[in-house]
Amino acid sequence: MKVVILAGGMGTRISEYTKTIPKPMIKVGNKPIIYHIMKHYSKYGYKNFYIALGYKGHVIKKYFRKKFFDWNINLIETGKNTMTGGRLKRLKKILGKDRFMMTYGDGLSNVNLNKLLKFHKKNKKLFTLTAVRPPARFGAIKITGSRVNYFKEKSKLDEGWINGGFFVIEPEFLKTIKNDKTYLEREPFENLAKKKQMSAFKHHGFWQCMDTKRDKDILDKLLKKRKLF
Repeated sequence: MKVVILAGGMGTRISEYTKTIPKPMIKVGNKPIIYHIMKHYSKYGYKNFYIALGYKGHVIKKYFRKKFFDWNINLIETGKNTMTGGRLKRLKKILGKDRFMMTYGDGLSNVNLNKLLKFHKKNKKLFTLTAVRPPARFGAIKITGSRVNYFKEKSKLDEGWINGGFFVIEPEFLKTIKNDKTYLEREPFENLAKKKQMSAFKHHGFWQCMDTKRDKDILDKLLKKRKLF
């Protein structure tokens, strides 16, 4: 099964690093985060990668040219200013008529990919996303008028579920993406939900994105303690 990794964004929220390298090449420990993502997929036997390049894609190309992996790695230019939906749309011919997996190039998780695929097949929807609880950042409060009647330090309970970025997708979904300017997370996702063609696989285990330097520091510490995956 093909695995698409969206790796072309500019990563403006972590610009301390992305001035010189693309976000997927920011290191967690001594390896780029994209390596850790691919290693997780390969652990489940998914080794056929299609990496959608954009901003500073040459850095990713250089890295994989110099390294040897037991993976089939296809590096595809999808445009510097292309949005997430547009990047996927540009891979339409390559992906063909087969079901495929997809993720972003900036998030790590120990999600069981075989269970995710089994869940997708069982639910028979066009699209399955992995839903996760966001890592707790703030104390949660409930207010009545001006009175605080509930406080819980760094509570996950009231923060709901968010898109965790590990997907299983049927090829028909690509028809819903208009062009390079389409954000995957806007009209395509919203329309899927309205048409009841999107299912959510709830993941209760480890998940951490890398949007900011603070997130990177958290991932570095977890890797040092061997608590990643």
